Amino acid sequence: MTSHWEDFYATHLPPNCFEDNRSLLKEFCERHYKLKSHIVLVTSGGTTVPLEHNTVRFVDNFSAGNRGSASAEYFLEHGYAVIFMHRTKSLEPFSRHFTGQQLLDMLELHEEGMSTTITVKPDSVDVLAPVLDKYKNAQETHRMLYITFTSVVDYMWLLRAACESLAPFERNAVLFLAAAVSDFYVPQDEMPTHKIQSGHGAPTISLQLVPKMLAPLVSLWVPHAYVVSFKLETDEALLIAKSRESLNKYKHKLVIANILQTRKNRVVFVTPSSNYEIVLTKDQALSGLEIEEPIVADVVRRHQDYIRESEQPAHQ
Repeated sequence: MTSHWEDFYATHLPPNCFEDNRSLLKEFCERHYKLKSHIVLVTSGGTTVPLEHNTVRFVDNFSAGNRGSASAEYFLEHGYAVIFMHRTKSLEPFSRHFTGQQLLDMLELHEEGMSTTITVKPDSVDVLAPVLDKYKNAQETHRMLYITFTSVVDYMWLLRAACESLAPFERNAVLFLAAAVSDFYVPQDEMPTHKIQSGHGAPTISLQLVPKMLAPLVSLWVPHAYVVSFKLETDEALLIAKSRESLNKYKHKLVIANILQTRKNRVVFVTPSSNYEIVLTKDQALSGLEIEEPIVADVVRRHQDYIRESEQPAHQ
């Protein structure tokens, strides 16, 4: 008898360019495995739920990828190779610092005869240069791989492919699953081929539960990796209980829990045996500190402890 997650893969086709992305993942992971790198998969942004095969309408969530894109930068600073698996058009590391017109406002255009040059305004150099330097370093050292998804089906196929490539790293791999993955979806065989016509009246759409991929991920795909999931709630009373319930059910290492309204300045680290808060003060926020910096530092510390545990000699 097949499980819910096996049925999901059996009845949903992989995304376009799936084989290309799988090759990129395999190549990136093989290179860093040879280098004995510590590696992290950061998932980021929200997944869509298409309502038609030729998708015009879809169900979405609010996630813009703030936490994932910021965290990817901090993992790089700690020396990790980073697979950044993100929603198309969500925030990305480095470029996230300059949204809208900000980057263009930093530039000046100079035209001299047939020659045109572009320079950075003097008062913007101090802002742009450190970000550009970190980006160039990540590119030149080949420590960052960008993989994109759009729908929840895309995400599921790419997640499994990433895990296949990460499995050989065993304890040297971290999965930092910050993407806001849809809880519900419309099965492909129940979806209309073309755009739903409003002239036919309001449609009745039946959603099904998306299978929880933490189960096969932890038990089968990357059983030795350090797996971190996220829990977002709007009711404080549910936060710890639901996080611990997830840990007990899926047996991974850590849940980072947060409340919607305070997620940018407070998170709770929940382990099977304890929980504690990381809180950003107003002064820290005003100074430019992002809560993702201490979050990643704590995850890295825990990951290093986890690696050291395997190096301890067995007691006689």
